[in-house]
Amino acid sequence: MAKVKGEIVINTERCKGCQLCVPVCQQHTIAMSKNLNSKGYQYATVVNDDCNGCTNCALICPDGVISVYRIKLQETN
Repeated sequence: MAKVKGEIVINTERCKGCQLCVPVCQQHTIAMSKNLNSKGYQYATVVNDDCNGCTNCALICPDGVISVYRIKLQETN
């Protein structure tokens, strides 16, 4: 079976800092930034490269600011 790696893209300017994405990420790939966006919200940010592409974060985001891309990794024999 092919392995899949995920990549998360967060529109930090539209993020309102609800933090719903943080606990649903089983890989602990998302955390809240210490910085604020231009609207004054503490936004979600990617903190590591362990995403498995499950899309839980994108599904729970009420503002739709998270996109998840799945990358199929080459199988090694």
